[in-house]
Amino acid sequence: MAQVRNVLVNLKAKLRGQGNPSVNKIRRQRALRNGLWKGLPFIRLLLFTVGYLWLLVIPSSRLGQGTYIDENALQPGQVNTNWNWGEVHHADRILEELEQLRDRNASSDEVAQYAVSEFEKYGIPARTQRYSYDTVGGTINGTNAYAVLQSPRASGTEAIVISASWLSRTALASFLKNYSLWAKDLVFVMSDGYLDGMQAWITTYHGEAQPNLKAEPLSLQSGVVWTALNIDYPGHSFSHLGLFFEGLNGRLPNQDLMNSVSLIARYTVGVPVLVYDHIDPRENRNQPSLHPSWLPEPIKQNAELQEYASRARNVYRHMNYQARGTASGVHGLFHRFRIDAITLFAVPATGPHGFHALGRLVSIQSHTVQTSDVTHISQNP
Repeated sequence: MAQVRNVLVNLKAKLRGQGNPSVNKIRRQRALRNGLWKGLPFIRLLLFTVGYLWLLVIPSSRLGQGTYIDENALQPGQVNTNWNWGEVHHADRILEELEQLRDRNASSDEVAQYAVSEFEKYGIPARTQRYSYDTVGGTINGTNAYAVLQSPRASGTEAIVISASWLSRTALASFLKNYSLWAKDLVFVMSDGYLDGMQAWITTYHGEAQPNLKAEPLSLQSGVVWTALNIDYPGHSFSHLGLFFEGLNGRLPNQDLMNSVSLIARYTVGVPVLVYDHIDPRENRNQPSLHPSWLPEPIKQNAELQEYASRARNVYRHMNYQARGTASGVHGLFHRFRIDAITLFAVPATGPHGFHALGRLVSIQSHTVQTSDVTHISQNP
């Protein structure tokens, strides 16, 4: 032990050097800075290499933890719903009337007034909102329709927004009105256009001004919006449900919101869930292969490499949205107001799922988010 102590003492003395300790300390710091400066190109190269190698490792299935819910109060799938084929028949009737409006080139005002009349048939207060944007290419005009289903159990200080297609919005509103267990208001928004209508509505709702936007004030108001579900249902039936979640400037919703939708869709409703609209070639042979054509066939058929390629495509698209700071859907407009929002995209197909499955999913998810205030913003892709 004495010998070891002597070695340590001698090593410490050499490091400190002779003379003034403060001067020696400054010399050591200067030598360290000079060494780091000389090795800076190598350090940069090393960090870039480690970063790119880590990006290649991220899609690996061995790093995944599966789908789980961090907020126990959500309890996805613990709700029964009475959504039935009668509601689907009602939706089909609305679809026929909407197609008639489309075939005769009805204006935005006419379609919005039709939506308002459908809401009011079921005793849900509804209004329209006209807006216009002054852009370089000219003026963009539109008309939104919205309705507020007030909670019978609360004072209207909190709300959930459901924005969807013409068909799903009105039919679902009439069904949800029959329930008296809502603890938050339900706000249904039918925005005109793609992003422009929702931008006009959400900025007006929060009392913000936009220089090139002229929008009518909202005569119906509710409380603080915690969650928003945007439903994109472009066809009459679908095969998968895709989740879009990126917001403006890299903002992301609470991951529990996405995970609860995924669990409900898969295990309660029986609908397969995708990230975006990427259908795995292993499920559908009509989808193009994710591997380069020059790879040997045994490598292409490797199950682990196929899983890696599928995950890598999702990571690449996510990084593309994040790098550009663009939103992947209408839901992205909600994130800057600290509202957790996602888009549910029904991938068009000849079946086997339709509005019956989609209505059950939205109904159960609406019940689920009523049980907990989702306020933590997660930055996990």
